[in-house]
Amino acid sequence: MAQAQAPSPRRRADAVRNSEAVLEAAKAAFAETGADTPMRDIAARAGVGVGTIYRSYPQRSDLIIAVFRREVDAAAQAAEDFAAEYPPAQALRLWAESFAHVVATKRGLAGALHSGDPAYQPLPAYFLGELAPRVQRILDAGAADGTIRSDVSAEDLIPALSRLAADGGHMTGVLLDGLVRA
Repeated sequence: MAQAQAPSPRRRADAVRNSEAVLEAAKAAFAETGADTPMRDIAARAGVGVGTIYRSYPQRSDLIIAVFRREVDAAAQAAEDFAAEYPPAQALRLWAESFAHVVATKRGLAGALHSGDPAYQPLPAYFLGELAPRVQRILDAGAADGTIRSDVSAEDLIPALSRLAADGGHMTGVLLDGLVRA
């Protein structure tokens, strides 16, 4: 007879708030000064003690990964939200604009993410794995209604948008103008 598992304990509201504050502070700090920002600076921005950070993120890589995943998850959710609310061409443009914010955070993390540390090895697959299916749904809907070219995949578009956004983003509109049919 299988034993029933006890439900996992719910996190206290203040712990959830602190975790969100830490992730938001780390995101801002990494975007401004890079992934080597001292933990005490991140703690001060978040209004928590350094111990609060280390309890949840014992190693710097744990915090970097958490920030990265949080931003990717937000970009994936944004693609779903835009696709549900707007016509495909408009959804794609809105998503591309919001995606630039993920790239800005990623830029601050680039040194760490490309350091060769094995802790970061799964992140590129996570990045495309979370974003590509959602963006592909927008592309497919646009191809079906004739507003988006049908010969571009999300796996091609996302890296291209990443590179363009990393270079300041002014060419993103040019790329989208070539992809979206008026």
